[in-house]
Amino acid sequence: MAHATTSAQPQGATGLLLLADGTAIWGRGFGAAGAKAGEVCFNTSITGYQEILTDPSYAGQIITFTFPHIGNVGANPEDIEADVPHALGCIVRQDVTNPSSFRSAQHFSDWLSANNQIGISGVDTRALTRRIREAGAPNAVIAHAPDGVFDMPALLALAQGWPGLEGMDLAIEVTGAKTRGWDGGKWTLGHGYAAMGEGERPHVVAIDYGAKHNIFRSLVEAGAKVTVVPAKTSLEEIVALEPAGVFLSNGPGDPAATGVYAVPVIQGLLERDIPIFGICLGHQLLGLAAGARTLKMHQGHRGANHPVKRLETGVVEITSMNHGFAVDAATLPANVVETHVSLFDGSNCGIAFTDKNAFGVQYHPEASPGPQDSFYLFEKFVHGLKAPATAA
Repeated sequence: MAHATTSAQPQGATGLLLLADGTAIWGRGFGAAGAKAGEVCFNTSITGYQEILTDPSYAGQIITFTFPHIGNVGANPEDIEADVPHALGCIVRQDVTNPSSFRSAQHFSDWLSANNQIGISGVDTRALTRRIREAGAPNAVIAHAPDGVFDMPALLALAQGWPGLEGMDLAIEVTGAKTRGWDGGKWTLGHGYAAMGEGERPHVVAIDYGAKHNIFRSLVEAGAKVTVVPAKTSLEEIVALEPAGVFLSNGPGDPAATGVYAVPVIQGLLERDIPIFGICLGHQLLGLAAGARTLKMHQGHRGANHPVKRLETGVVEITSMNHGFAVDAATLPANVVETHVSLFDGSNCGIAFTDKNAFGVQYHPEASPGPQDSFYLFEKFVHGLKAPATAA
């Protein structure tokens, strides 16, 4: 039931984050005007805001950046992870400054406007982050009204009417519409994205549940020929492509909801002994296909500084993460072992089958958060596949 908000609108406020419990957090709006409902999360990264906002895994979410200086290097057409942004908007501490990077092609606020994303500045993001840490990720509405006029009852009803991420299949909303080849490699300054190059390469079919583009680039960099297929592609269609291996991508929403159609396909691939590598949502779906369960986390993991321990060697990887659900390691079957764990909270960050060539990790090894500790996973997967001549 709607109830009164906890703070009056200050003079000059044109941005609003209205939580479902009625708490109003005011600021200065920028980017697109309008209102959107979703889940509020926080991200601790100090770089890569454009990549974060275009990551399809953020569909249905409003991102609070803990780093205060967001937008200061502008925006450009290269630093994106999807054709269009999928986050609902962002909340930042400082007003967005004019861009200071030679790579900038557009002011950050203008880029948000062009992509229908809402921003709010002037918010105490430390206090908001602390609230999320203590009480969990709340449902809310982010709104920007340049004239400062907000229909509070309507916005509160919108926030309270949003159903939340549990039980929500968002992969189907962000997946690609058709099967396509991918041949671009990694980006370097002055050269752009590398071409795939000549030579025989093992064929990887990547199931797109909301994939970041750099995952496909990393598969190419590791030596694969990549074909990307939509989330609901059937087992028969995938097998007909004659893959040497299948990649399960990241994506948004509840893995159990996406698993209704994804898990039977993955189980069919496992039965045919086709090698599998999953990341983030793909990792969770692989866990579900094995018979494990997933659970909603209290606040989730989102940032570029998450330490993960590789149990086989004891090596610690500094990783990039973006997930609000996790595999429940206590429910893994006997033929699946835990391979990686978070050193923040001990949650599961990796699994591997003992009787099949199938493994997954919860984090993003393609993200390169400073160090490139986790790129070995792409090499492990691609180098373990059969060459095209023997793939049959």
